[in-house]
Amino acid sequence: MSNNKDNIFHIDGNRHIASEIAGGLYLVPTPIGHLKDITLRALDVLAGADLILCEDTRHSRKLLDRYGITTPLKAYHDHSAEAVREAIIAKVEQGQAVALISDAGMPVISDPGFKLLENIQEKQLPYTVLPGPSAGLTALIASGLPPHPHLFYGFLSSKKQKRQEQLEALASYAVSLIFYEAPHRLVESLQAMQDVFGDRSASVGRELTKQFEENRLGFLSELRSYYEQNAPKGEIVICVAPPEVKQWSEEEIDLSLKLHISKMPVKKAAQEVAQLSGLSKRDLYQRALVLKNDG
Repeated sequence: MSNNKDNIFHIDGNRHIASEIAGGLYLVPTPIGHLKDITLRALDVLAGADLILCEDTRHSRKLLDRYGITTPLKAYHDHSAEAVREAIIAKVEQGQAVALISDAGMPVISDPGFKLLENIQEKQLPYTVLPGPSAGLTALIASGLPPHPHLFYGFLSSKKQKRQEQLEALASYAVSLIFYEAPHRLVESLQAMQDVFGDRSASVGRELTKQFEENRLGFLSELRSYYEQNAPKGEIVICVAPPEVKQWSEEEIDLSLKLHISKMPVKKAAQEVAQLSGLSKRDLYQRALVLKNDG
C-alpha cells in the first residue's frame, strides 16, 4: 500500500486528503493542454502514489505544483536502461504504488510506457489504467470526419521513403486516419499524404484545449498551402478522411460482372467485383449466375 496516506492536494483552493492506494503500476493520463482537464481520480492517484515517473520532471512539476502534489518525480523513457525498469519493477514488487505519466495525454500512446507495462505484465504484477484525455480522439471529433471506424497511426517516419511506404500501406483503408506530427514536418507530411491518398478532406488540430487552439478543416492541398504561408507551432494532430466509395449503377455492375465472367469462374468473378465495388459478394454471385444463364 502507498505510504502517502496524508498527502494533500488542492482543487480551487480546497484541500483534499489523498486516498490510500494499493501497490502497483498506475498509468495516469494528464491534460493535453488545459490543466483543469485532469480527473479527480488522477489527482488522487498522483497524490497518493509513492513515486511518479514522467518524461520531463520540469514539465510535470508545473502540473503537480498547480494542485499542490508533492509526490517524488523521476524521469523515465522507453529508452531508459533496463536497470532503470528493473528498479521500478522492484518497487512494485515491494508493494509500492508507482504512477506513470507522459508530458500530455495517455501514457503508451506515442508516449513512454509500453516496455515497462510489458515487463509488469510478464511478471504478473498489478497495474491499473486510468481513463482520460487523448489528443487523437479530441482532434477526430473536432474534425467532423467519420469517427467509425478510425485508425490511430501516431507519428510517421521522418525519412521520405519510409514515410511513403507507410502511407501507401494505409491508402486503401476505408477508415478515418489519425496522425501526430511535429510542426516543422507538417507541410512535408501533408504533401506526402496528398501525393499518396489524393486530395482528401482532412483537418489539422493544433494546441488543442489551449488558449490558441486551432482546428482547421479543408482538403489536404488547402491545408498544405495554408501552413506554407503560416508556420505552425505546438502539438499537432492530422486527421484524414477515408477514401470515397464509388456508387456503382446497375449497368456498371452488370458490365463488370460480364467482363469478369468471360475470363474466370462465376464465384471468382463475384469476388473480384466485390473487391472493386465494396458490394456484397453474395449478392454479386447471385447476379453473376443470372447473367451467365442469360448469356
